[in-house]
Amino acid sequence: MPWKPIVAAVDGSRESARAAAVAAELAQAAGTTFDLVHATPDQWLALPGPASPERAERFRRMLIAEARERVEHAMLGMFPPDVIQRMVVRVGRAAAVLKKIAVELDAGLIVMGGKHHSAVSRWLAGSTSIDMVRMTEVPVFVTGDHKGPIRRVLAAVDMSAATRPTIEAAERMAQMLGADLRVICAIEPVPVIPDRSSHDFAHYYSMMEDQIARNVWSLLKSTLAEKVMRYGAADDVILQEAADWGADLVVVGSHGKGLVDRLLIGSVTERLLNRLPTSLLIVPVYAVVAAQELERQSAWA
Repeated sequence: MPWKPIVAAVDGSRESARAAAVAAELAQAAGTTFDLVHATPDQWLALPGPASPERAERFRRMLIAEARERVEHAMLGMFPPDVIQRMVVRVGRAAAVLKKIAVELDAGLIVMGGKHHSAVSRWLAGSTSIDMVRMTEVPVFVTGDHKGPIRRVLAAVDMSAATRPTIEAAERMAQMLGADLRVICAIEPVPVIPDRSSHDFAHYYSMMEDQIARNVWSLLKSTLAEKVMRYGAADDVILQEAADWGADLVVVGSHGKGLVDRLLIGSVTERLLNRLPTSLLIVPVYAVVAAQELERQSAWA
């Protein structure tokens, strides 16, 4: 299957310039095109008083022209002139603009610059990358601190509906880049319960290992992929494995949990976005989860 176009989010910052460079490298390796996209805030909404639609449209055109000039100047000399000239500039919230443009271009990947945020800032406003992961149905590649070619791809999976699409995305990315692939599955520790013997715990871990062998490793098409099981909390295991193995890219599936869950405790994906120094590819699986949930409900109806 040919690769779809790639979209790179740019705002004139060093992080977005890095994301655009990565998008260009990925597009070249995939034999596809890439486009730069910039979203500028709609400052008209902050102005007091009513106004005519014509005046509002003139103001937004002015915002777009100023934003285009600013970002083009920041990107000057980094990319061919035709790439910069066809940059798409829209007014609106960054995540919403990116999602819309990705749909219009039938993009297969969105590349963004990674930024680390405190827990307070995530609670109040969140980062564009986290907003994007929550909204989009297109895989999101968030660049990390790593510079240079991607030689090691680490896919982190569990036994949920996210497993198959995550493995498929990781295998495709590793094959395209000629990178080594390691697939890791974390076995969460069981709570300590009084009157439970060590035999019970051993049986649990043995059962989990058997299920992973049947339901996860069997999905791998690549015979060269390395299979690893680790014990511990998923985000801690992924972080440690990425550091120990020297991964250049970590691939995870986003389950699309509820808003309250994300705001109060955050998902594994969101914690990795703020803690992982390397690049992260997030594969959305909302449609897969929804289809499986619908199938379960139909079975019980």
